[in-house]
Amino acid sequence: TGAFLASNQQIPGEKLNEGQHLKVYVSDVDRGTKGTHIVVSRTEPSFVKRLFELEVPEIYEGVVEIKSISREAGSRSKIAVVSHDENVDPMGACVGPKGARVQNIVNELKGEKIDIIKWSKNPEEFIENSLSPAKVLSVTVDEDKKSAKVIVDDSQLSLAIGKEGQNVRLAAKLTNWKIDIKSKSQAEAEATEIVEE
Repeated sequence: TGAFLASNQQIPGEKLNEGQHLKVYVSDVDRGTKGTHIVVSRTEPSFVKRLFELEVPEIYEGVVEIKSISREAGSRSKIAVVSHDENVDPMGACVGPKGARVQNIVNELKGEKIDIIKWSKNPEEFIENSLSPAKVLSVTVDEDKKSAKVIVDDSQLSLAIGKEGQNVRLAAKLTNWKIDIKSKSQAEAEATEIVEE
């Protein structure tokens, strides 16, 4: 049967050639009167998840679990992983020996960057991890509003926010929390204003 890969479901900037072998994610199957219509994608976050299942035996076997994933296709993905076996390092399993496993996935995704972070049921810890590679000084969460205030060192602010806000945007999608990032000096200046009032 044939499958339809729409242009908006292709990784931005990738060139496809006739006869080329391609991995895709089946996003929809429509069984109509004119036969079966299969829609496939290379931009779905679940595509990255399936690639990790193919590449990482620990994920396929259920020892390591991908808890959440956020993606801007063609640019960057973040995946949060947890291990159900204390002897297995979830991030190490995904990276593989000398980075081979994750490199195979990056190659399939035409150079898309992948951040592998450790999932935690503790929201502060999870949010801190999600902002990797930036180093976080503190995280204060508001459970009711599902929002978090994050303070980073002044030198880490642009890294935490990312190019055009990408890092914080992907972290917010990954954790499902609204994240507000401030530098240490911004936070101190605001605290001083409140005291003066």
